Amino acid sequence: MRVLANEGYRKREDSIMTDAGRIELLNVNHPGKARPVDAAMYGAMKAAMLAFLPDGKPGLTVAQLQAGVPALLPQDLYPGGAKAGWWVKAVQLDLEARGIIRREKVSPLRLYRA
Repeated sequence: MRVLANEGYRKREDSIMTDAGRIELLNVNHPGKARPVDAAMYGAMKAAMLAFLPDGKPGLTVAQLQAGVPALLPQDLYPGGAKAGWWVKAVQLDLEARGIIRREKVSPLRLYRA
């Protein structure tokens, strides 16, 4: 594990964890920029999304993902699906940036596991 100079971040496999239980959220639309977010919220959403998304095309629309994923989330982190919509979109963009999921370039946009 390598500590990045003066930033308080530790590099760990394909993600950057902060010392305070946070993870750097990437965005496929803004390469090279990252935003620290709660690691537990991120991890729960990532697991739910990967469990819900199909392995290949045609994939699911973002609306289908946002409708189905909240049922897979832990209630202690997402009570009643609270804030799930924002997290679906944020984690979607992060997973695309990491190459874990892909988008099919159709309208509406469809997502699937890489």
